[in-house]
Amino acid sequence: MSLNTTAVRIRVTLKDVKPEVMRCLVVPVTLRLDRLHLTLQAAFGWTNSHLFEFLAGEGRWGIPDPDGDFGPQPIDARKARLSDIVQETGAKTIHYLYDFGDSWDHVIKLEKWFDNTTIEGLPLLLDAAGRCPPEDVGGAPGYAHYLDAIGDPTHPEHENMRLWGPEQFDPNVVDRKTLEAAVNALSGIWKPRRRATRLK
Repeated sequence: MSLNTTAVRIRVTLKDVKPEVMRCLVVPVTLRLDRLHLTLQAAFGWTNSHLFEFLAGEGRWGIPDPDGDFGPQPIDARKARLSDIVQETGAKTIHYLYDFGDSWDHVIKLEKWFDNTTIEGLPLLLDAAGRCPPEDVGGAPGYAHYLDAIGDPTHPEHENMRLWGPEQFDPNVVDRKTLEAAVNALSGIWKPRRRATRLK
């Protein structure tokens, strides 16, 4: 990353999940981490129902507990940018942890840097593989159990799991148009504002 770097292509993979759940995006390097969180929520199809943290090196970025009741606090994600993580840690891989109960670990690989490019229209979803697991399924082990149960009509929990989860759940089918629309909506909300020139 140089002083002229404006964007980065990232490949984000949900750790310990089969079949693979992966998203490839281009995001501005100046994207605030709370907005990177929302971008990943949209790209994966999560519902933004739980807390999150970004981890790189020894650093943690998230939303601090206002009461400070839960030990050492993360750096405020609303006041830090993706470029801050890279500059402070030299990281080429960042972990995005979503839902501290289910512990969904998303491995973010920083694949390619872009210099002097426009950031209008970013973030942008380039590729998607694998459907996002249902919320509150129990993390990677719970998701594996869920897939076993819904895929086997003789499984003792087949009917319960089928009724609990989304209708017609296929882990290999991605509704890419819906994910793209969700990510594109963010780029519209966050597009750079032009400063008004003052009249003299």
